[in-house]
Formats: sequence, structure tokens, C-alpha cells
Amino acid sequence: MNKVVDNVGIAVEGIKDNMTLMLGGFGLCGIPENSISELVKIGVSGLTCISNNAGVDDFGLGLLLQNKQIKKMISSYVGENDEFERQMLSGELEVDLIPQGSLAERCRAGGAGIPAFYTPAGYGTEVAEGKEVRDFNGKPHILESALSADFAIVKAWKGDTEGNLVFKATARNFNPMMAMAGKITIAEVEELVPAGALDPNEIHTPGIFVQRIFQGARFEKRIEQRTTRSK
Repeated sequence: MNKVVDNVGIAVEGIKDNMTLMLGGFGLCGIPENSISELVKIGVSGLTCISNNAGVDDFGLGLLLQNKQIKKMISSYVGENDEFERQMLSGELEVDLIPQGSLAERCRAGGAGIPAFYTPAGYGTEVAEGKEVRDFNGKPHILESALSADFAIVKAWKGDTEGNLVFKATARNFNPMMAMAGKITIAEVEELVPAGALDPNEIHTPGIFVQRIFQGARFEKRIEQRTTRSK
């Protein structure tokens, strides 16, 4: 089944105000740059975004934050985004901060059809407030619910016309599990190849989870924290 769409504009059709989106990547690595730019362009608002972090002030999800298109962030790291921090502290932005491992597992659980799971992460902190607690092997665990989204938007290194995806290095953080958890999953790829061109043993996300795929027009691949040393 050919799932290729001609461009990013067609790929994001159907994304409307007040929807929940998952966006893969880690820092600025493996983020769906083209799709985010298109969301800025079409001006959808009131979004709930599930992402490990929110990019930086002038790139990635930071662009949506600048335009006040996001009403809620579900993430694990405020990090390098001053506007994210400002909106959170001022109460302009609703934020659900989640331990990083719990966030990843909640996304994976959503894709696997597991409604909830117990984890020791966050017990004894604000993360556990209002959540069920049970002891396993003498250790308290809190109940965390699965996460899903109207659309999951991921970025892969390679993909084929049937939607099979291969991620590279750090881009495998959050992208594979989010690809499983969207009602509709959009994949933008650096290289789009014919069906059968990918080694089945190297595929990270089977095409059954992907509904739309396109080759990104350009990728800046910015470095979030550039560190150099003198010779």
C-alpha cells in the first residue's frame, strides 16, 4: 500500500485547533522540522503537544510556542527554551512535567494498547499526587496512564513507500513509540525509497503504524548545545 503524499501541506491535512499531537525527537535531534514549520504556517491553535521537550526559542516547537499555538505541553524537560519557561511560570501555558522514562513508556503503552502501568519513578514527589500507589516487592509504585494522540508526527532517516521507517542514532528517542500511538501517524523522512529496498532486519517502525509519509524538503539539523575546544 503506497502511503506517500506529495508534500508536507498534504501530510498535515486534518490537523485542527485543540487537537493533541505527539512529536518525536530528543532535543533538536530527530524532530519533524518540516511538519512543525507547516503547523506554524497554517496557524492551528489550542494544541496539546506531547514531546520530550519544546525545542529552542526560534526552532522546533519553540516556533509554535512563540505564536501561542500551544495551550498545553506534556513533556519531561523545559531545558533550553526561555519562552517555554516564561509561559509556564506566568501561567500562560499548561504544563505536565513527567519523568523522562515514564513519558517514553506512557507513549509506548498507548501504542501497545496497554491502558496503564505501575512505576516507581516519581513516587514521593509532586508527580505522584492524586495517583494510585501499590507496593511491589516491598517498593511503592504509582499508576501511570498511557498516552495517545490525534496525530503523531515523527521524523525518520529512511522510509519506504509502505511506511516502514528506519531511525538513526539519537533520533530513535521517542520517534518509534510515538509512531505507534497516534490515531494518524505522519512520517517525514530524509530519504524515501521504494518498497522492498529496506532490510527487514533494520526496520524500527513497521509501516502498519504509519498512514502518511513524505520526503522532507530540507533539514537544518541544528545543534542544541554546540561545544568546541581549542586546538
